[in-house]
Amino acid sequence: MTRTNPFRVAVVGAGAFGRNHLRVYRELEQAGEPVRLVGLVDRDARVAEEAAAKFGVTAFDSIETCLTATGGLDAASVCVPTVHHLAAAAPLLRAGVDVLVEKPLAPSLADADAILSLAREHNRVVQVGHLERFNPAVTAARRFLNRPMFFESHRLSVFTPRSLDVDVVLDLMIHDLDIVLSFVASPVREVRAVGLPVLSPKVDIANVRVEFENGCVANFTASRVSTERVRKLRFFQPHQYLSLDFARQDLLMIDVTAAAGMDPAKLAAMAEMLQSAGEHPSAGLSLNMVAVKEGEPLRLEIASFLEAVRTRSTPVVSGEDGRAALALALEINAAIHEHARRAGLII
Repeated sequence: MTRTNPFRVAVVGAGAFGRNHLRVYRELEQAGEPVRLVGLVDRDARVAEEAAAKFGVTAFDSIETCLTATGGLDAASVCVPTVHHLAAAAPLLRAGVDVLVEKPLAPSLADADAILSLAREHNRVVQVGHLERFNPAVTAARRFLNRPMFFESHRLSVFTPRSLDVDVVLDLMIHDLDIVLSFVASPVREVRAVGLPVLSPKVDIANVRVEFENGCVANFTASRVSTERVRKLRFFQPHQYLSLDFARQDLLMIDVTAAAGMDPAKLAAMAEMLQSAGEHPSAGLSLNMVAVKEGEPLRLEIASFLEAVRTRSTPVVSGEDGRAALALALEINAAIHEHARRAGLII
C-alpha cells in the first residue's frame, strides 16, 4: 500500500475482538504501513480506558464524538455485539467512512440490507470479518479447487461467556458456511439441521446437512460446549481428497486415483493420522502436505480491507458475501427450530 497521507482509523467496540483489531492497526502503523490509529469507541468507560491505555489511543464514548474530535475518519472496524452492528455502521457510512464489520454482518437480513443500502448510497466499502477466509490454509486450498462434491466441517470450542448474544450457528459455524459457499459457488437446494441449547439459552451445538443445486453436499458440526478445540474442513473432489486444519494452518492433499481401491473412510482416517503426526508425503498414497505460508489471519484480513479502501475495490469478503452467509445461517436456524417442533423439543 502506498499513500502519502495515512488512513485515519478507529475501532468501535473495545471488547475481545476490538482489542485484537486495535493491536493489529497499531502493529501495522508501527511497521510503517500508511495507517494511523486515532481513536476507539466504547460506552463502557472502564473498558474504554483500559484499552486506550494499553494501545496508546484516545477513547470516546460515542461515534459522533470520535468523528468530531478526530476531524473525521477514513476507515473503522465495527466490533460491537452483533445486535448493534447497524447502529454502529450507519453513522460511519453516512459520514463517508469505510467499514470492516465483524461477522456475522447483522442479526437479521433486514439489518444487513440496511447496511448494504447505506454503503451503496454513500459509495463506501463494507468488508465482513469472516476471518477464516484469510487463513493461509484456506488460501492454499483455493488453488486446488476442482468441483468439490462433499464437505465435512467440524468447529468445536470449549464454553466461554463470549458471543452469547448469538447462537453457535452465527457464532462459530458461520465461518465454515462462508468458506464452503465461496468454494462451491452454487445456490443452496436443501437444508436439514438439528441443534440444542446446553449451557446457554441459545443453541450451543448443531449438526447441519446442506445440499447445493450442483449436487455438492456439505455436513457441518459446530459446538461451543466441547472438551476440545477442533477447527477442520475436509472435502472430496474428482480424484482428490483435501484436509484443512485451520488452527495448524496446514493442508493435506491426497491423489485419490493413486489410492484407488482403498475404502474412502480408511483413506480419510489414514490421511488424518498422517497429518496429525506431521508425516511427509507417502509415494504409495500420493500424499502431499501442501506448502502453506503462515500468517495471522486477522492481520491479513485488515491489510486486505485497507487495500480495498485504497483502491476502492470490492473486498475479498464483500458485504454481499456476508449477507449470503447470514442468509444460510438464518435458514439453518429456522430448520433447527422446525426440527425441534417436530421432535417435541424446547429451544
